Amino acid sequence: MMRKKRRTCLDKGEAAATTSKAKKSRSNGRQTKEPAPEDTNESVFSVFLREAGVTLKQGGTSNEIAVDQVVFQKRIQKQLQKSPRYPGIVQEFTTGLESHIEDPERFRNCLLPCVPRLSDGDSSCGSSFQESLLRMLLGIEILQTFIINTLLEKLPKFMFDGTGDGGLSIPHTIINQLKWLDRVVDSKELAVKLMELVSVAAVEVQRDIITSLPEILEDSQHNDIARELNSLLQENTQLTVPILDALSSLNLSYSLLTEVRGAVMTTLAAVQLEDLPVVVKFILHSVSASDAYEVVCNLRKKLELEQCVLPPVLQASRSRTKSRASEASTSTPAAGSSQDSVALMLDGIKSAVRFQKVISEAWLKAIESVDEEDGHKVIDLLVLFILHSTNANQSRWGAERVLKVKVRAGLIQDALLQRTFRDYAQVMRGYFPSILALAQSLLRSPDPCVVPFGGHMYRHSFTAFDSYCQQEVVGSLVTHVCSGVGGEVDMALELLCGLVTEKPSEMALYAVFVKGILEYMDNLAPQQIRRLFHLLSRLAFGQQQQGSHIQDDMHIVIRKQLSSTVPKYKRIGIIGAVMIVGSMGAFRPKGKESQNGSLPPETFRQVTALLELVKSSSESSPEAAALYYDELANLILSSALHPQVQQKIGKSVLEDFQEDFVVDLGPEIQSPFHFTPRVMYNLEDKETSGIAINLLPLLAKDMQNKGEHSQTVKKAHKQVSLLCLSPFFRLLRLCEDKQNQGDLDEIDGLLGCPLILMDMDVVEKIESLSKAEREFLCTLLFHTINWFREVINGFCKQKETDMKMKVITRLQNISYLQTLLERALAGTPGYVPPVANFDGECTDGVLLSYAAPVNKAKKDGTGKKRKAPGKNSSESSSQLEEPNEADKTQQEQPEKEKEKEIRQGVSLVSYRPFFRELDMEVLGVLRSGLLSRSLLDSELHTKVREEVLLGPAELVFLLEDMLRKLEFSLTAAPAKRPPFFKGRADKSVGFSHLQQKSSKDIASYCVQLLPALCSHLENCHNHFQTLLSENNGVVDGPATDVQEHELMSSGYQLLLQVLNTTFSWSGFNQPGQRSLLKKALGVLAERLKGGGSELTLEQLVKHSFEYLVNFGSTMPSLSTALCLSQLLSTVSEKGGNPAAYRENTASLAKHFLSQDWVTASGQKERGNKFNEALHTLLRIYLEHVDDVLKAVEEIAQEGITELVNASKDEGSASWPTLNRQTFLVFYKVLMSELEKAIRKIPAGKVSDNTEAQSEKLLTWNLAVRDFHILVNLVKVFDSRPVLIACLKYGRLFLESFLKLGMPLLDNSFKRHMEDVQSLLKTFQLSTRQLHHMCGHSKIHQDTSLTNHVPALKKCLEQFVYRVKAMLTLNNCQEAFWIGNLKNRNLKGEEILSQRSQGSEEEEDDDEEEEEQQCSPLPQDQSEDEAQETDSTKVNREDDVDQDDITDDSD
Repeated sequence: MMRKKRRTCLDKGEAAATTSKAKKSRSNGRQTKEPAPEDTNESVFSVFLREAGVTLKQGGTSNEIAVDQVVFQKRIQKQLQKSPRYPGIVQEFTTGLESHIEDPERFRNCLLPCVPRLSDGDSSCGSSFQESLLRMLLGIEILQTFIINTLLEKLPKFMFDGTGDGGLSIPHTIINQLKWLDRVVDSKELAVKLMELVSVAAVEVQRDIITSLPEILEDSQHNDIARELNSLLQENTQLTVPILDALSSLNLSYSLLTEVRGAVMTTLAAVQLEDLPVVVKFILHSVSASDAYEVVCNLRKKLELEQCVLPPVLQASRSRTKSRASEASTSTPAAGSSQDSVALMLDGIKSAVRFQKVISEAWLKAIESVDEEDGHKVIDLLVLFILHSTNANQSRWGAERVLKVKVRAGLIQDALLQRTFRDYAQVMRGYFPSILALAQSLLRSPDPCVVPFGGHMYRHSFTAFDSYCQQEVVGSLVTHVCSGVGGEVDMALELLCGLVTEKPSEMALYAVFVKGILEYMDNLAPQQIRRLFHLLSRLAFGQQQQGSHIQDDMHIVIRKQLSSTVPKYKRIGIIGAVMIVGSMGAFRPKGKESQNGSLPPETFRQVTALLELVKSSSESSPEAAALYYDELANLILSSALHPQVQQKIGKSVLEDFQEDFVVDLGPEIQSPFHFTPRVMYNLEDKETSGIAINLLPLLAKDMQNKGEHSQTVKKAHKQVSLLCLSPFFRLLRLCEDKQNQGDLDEIDGLLGCPLILMDMDVVEKIESLSKAEREFLCTLLFHTINWFREVINGFCKQKETDMKMKVITRLQNISYLQTLLERALAGTPGYVPPVANFDGECTDGVLLSYAAPVNKAKKDGTGKKRKAPGKNSSESSSQLEEPNEADKTQQEQPEKEKEKEIRQGVSLVSYRPFFRELDMEVLGVLRSGLLSRSLLDSELHTKVREEVLLGPAELVFLLEDMLRKLEFSLTAAPAKRPPFFKGRADKSVGFSHLQQKSSKDIASYCVQLLPALCSHLENCHNHFQTLLSENNGVVDGPATDVQEHELMSSGYQLLLQVLNTTFSWSGFNQPGQRSLLKKALGVLAERLKGGGSELTLEQLVKHSFEYLVNFGSTMPSLSTALCLSQLLSTVSEKGGNPAAYRENTASLAKHFLSQDWVTASGQKERGNKFNEALHTLLRIYLEHVDDVLKAVEEIAQEGITELVNASKDEGSASWPTLNRQTFLVFYKVLMSELEKAIRKIPAGKVSDNTEAQSEKLLTWNLAVRDFHILVNLVKVFDSRPVLIACLKYGRLFLESFLKLGMPLLDNSFKRHMEDVQSLLKTFQLSTRQLHHMCGHSKIHQDTSLTNHVPALKKCLEQFVYRVKAMLTLNNCQEAFWIGNLKNRNLKGEEILSQRSQGSEEEEDDDEEEEEQQCSPLPQDQSEDEAQETDSTKVNREDDVDQDDITDDSD
């Protein structure tokens, strides 16, 4: 009955229509056409029907039925069976039926439902709806087969008629008669006939038949029919959808379903786009847990969505051509319908993911398994968004994780995201909440590699979606900015700026949101505040002024900040005001300006008023005035200002500067503190150059004013502060530069003009000065150095030789003054220098942190400015000071050293924020040659000085600055969350000009400098080569100038570090920067080969590597050698085959390790920094060597044995860097690399053949032997750090052995019994020694040792039972017994204080027993029983055996 009921539902609509029709026809009074019931020729068919209760009608009138259909069927069956002429009567009845339905009209009547006959208002019929006559007859089993045959024969006649009167399709109605029959007499025959009909029918009929198959046939036929449908699917893609519909409703066996699915998968590429959703749905709904991954991988490969949608350009052109042909209406749905099909298909994937956990996991796994950038497709991103949005089975976290991993590896990039948004914006709109959530998560990530991708997601969402989404994007970005987390804020501001540039009118709608950031400026850095005001002023005062509604708010905020007395807010006001001036006064060639190209008068008036306001607000404070000059200078440098505004700014700068800071030289100069004033550092030809920079008197007046300031109120006349000297000159220089197109003739006198200073000999006797005099001296030196730095910034780009010479002289002046300053600072503890960078926090708290390290600096190092630890410096960059460090740790000459230390003074590292920033362009000076004093005679001196040459000190000065800049901008330090107590020392102090350049610009500038850097590198190489040849290969020969040697080796090391930092830039991995990388490598390759423009990347890497290897012969110190090794490693990774260079890198590192390192003064290199460099270099060697285990054995057996036998101060002969001071370094690296190496040995499998097993056993044997040698060294070198390293790495080794080594022993025990035994014997010696070390730790009660004991004890115990399990598995358990192992100390003496009898492993004799017991085992049995037992998971809980517990409780 269920079937009947369902069928009724299906045909209800049709029935209703026909019933009403019948009623209509009846009411029209068409009964007159009925034949008279008394017709003599009446057939058996008509008679039987009439007697059973059905009246046949003619024409368009439906047949009538007077009884219930069940009653009718019973009556007919009874009449036929009770008839005396049975079974012949059946033949007569069917013949009558055939002749009745010959007439199409009557046939149609028989297919339509019968109408209940109401006689005299008496309802004799049970229900209002009755089946058609033919369907009722189909329910009679003796007639069924015949009627089915008749119907199927009739069907082809009506096949091409289409839908007839009233939308009735005869073939469709015929097929409907066959659905949901209570019983099919011959289901198999019916299936055959239907499939025959499918082979000849028209497409529409084919579809009808195929979709109805599950409703017509019985379950027994499902598998057979599925096979036929499957073969039909291969032939005819038009029928894909109906066939798949039918297949998904059939009850199929698993094997057949898999076969069908495979076939469907092969046709996937040829499927019509509109059929795709059905196909994908069928594939995904037919998977099981076991094959989900494989099916999804195949589906992912076959789904080429990129080909489904036309690119927008083609769509547009297609719509144009169609509109010309007046068919535009069909072209627009084409694009939309393809998106609809994709949307439907994604809905199919979404439902599969939501309801089947295995499918969501399989998709994630399939996307994760792609390991090439080209391998990823649009479908991957869409599926990740689906997984994120459904969050079925916690797939949200999985999708986010996979996306981050892929973006970090560079496998999913912006190009793919762009394609997805471009072609599927309509589809993606449905997943907008997920896209927004993922973008937020990526932007907040502490990993700098994934942050930009989050930015791209935001940008594309804004561009592609509607205004609601745009508002959400802007709101989200504003939230990021207000978070105050460095990297997040920078990226969000950059995106907002980009959106304002690309879509100004859309962004103007959301200007109010962006304006909200003004309330959160406390958390922003100066550069971020600049960005924010740039963005807001572009919105408010931009060309179209779409955001003019926030102009008043901006003015109010600026005025409020400028009038504040708090320096921080005044700074914000100055920065903001200057940014607004930049936007209002921008030069717009095609703008709405008046005819003569001038600014509208109102705008010009506003700009002028704003400049005046800032100037007057900042006059009271020198810091504010200096910041104002700096900001104006930045504006002039970076923006295209309107000439009127430019002129307004530059008009009075030159006069003001001369009036404030330049004086004519006269005989009388006032001087404070009885210091003798002197005119110094004049580079002009005539002595009477006439002008000088008025440093000393101004500083004296400044000091005086400060003293009086507390007592007197504001002075009437203007105060001039030296703080403004450098910023004012910067502004002056940039104004001149802009107005005269780079010509600085007007002010070139300032480069060589002298300064009014004092006699610097006073530095030598600084101890005799008062505190105020010392501080005055230091301040004067700071101002002088900063003036020279700013002058170099100004004139470094000048081309004339004379100017270049002066610039280099000024560099020399800085080098000399810095040595004076170091000594002056050493004698002035607690001194706070004058501020030099005005846009950061420069209040007292910060200064103390800079002024503090005076005493520490004496220990810290010497000479020139060195890298500060924690100032973005890498490990290696602080190794410059190594030679001096080595000197100092010598104890032979304490007196001399002490004296030297005092003379050398403090390091300027911690004072770096108090120097003016050097521009990137200053590094262009590096293009000059290198002047090496050892290559000059006094006769040559004048001749050489006609060329522009850098001295070693100046080279080091420039390279240190360059390295700091590169490490700041090219090294991506992770944007970690700020700590709760935020340190106030900002790492970006002194990099504010650099921050305004992108890392790409900086990298390309470095690449331009590469030829010059290579020249310097070669000069350093030649210098040391000459030195070695002159001194017959000895570094510290009598002719060596120690100071020059130190400078040259510092320069050498810095050059290598600069190259390494440049080549390590992560941007080179992006596809867009490939050409820049090739250019950079081309420079190095060209030095070796020449003319290598057509080389591939791989060849360039090869030649660059060969070029750099040549420098290995002249390394002056180990830290320089380390830098070279790191550079080689970095360069080799840029090609596609880093493995090709491993051997060369390893052999070079080995060469460095086998070399004696001596300083210029003849002492051996030593100290912490030497050890750190040695540690890294040894790791590079072991990471690049082919066979780590052999290398470890070589060092442990040869090198350490030689060390043990050598005298106290001697080291190993074959490894000279290995001595008693460096033993710990070697020991730690050997242990950790050994442990890493064994983790890479593949685990033993049951399927391994004998050869593979032997090879793995051999590797383990070697590893265990190395481990034994290293553990036994503890008996000789028993210092605490060595013991800690041994306990730590011993446990890790043991864990790896249990996890990876024991399964191998399980499987190979019977085939390689002797090997296994010897391996266990060796290992047992090591474990016993570890046990002794645990005992030793407990006696000494040293917590740093005992912390490692419980976990190690647990591993030792697990090892015992794991060996027992292996023997049991191989039927040798009798060979195993546990003895009592006594607690001993390192020397093997018994520990009597403990009554412990810890259970330990087998005694040596056990092994013979094993051999005897196990040898008789039959071979085949051992094969079968050897199975992999990797079930022993090492549990890391701290556990100790029973005896130890009792001891502790005592």
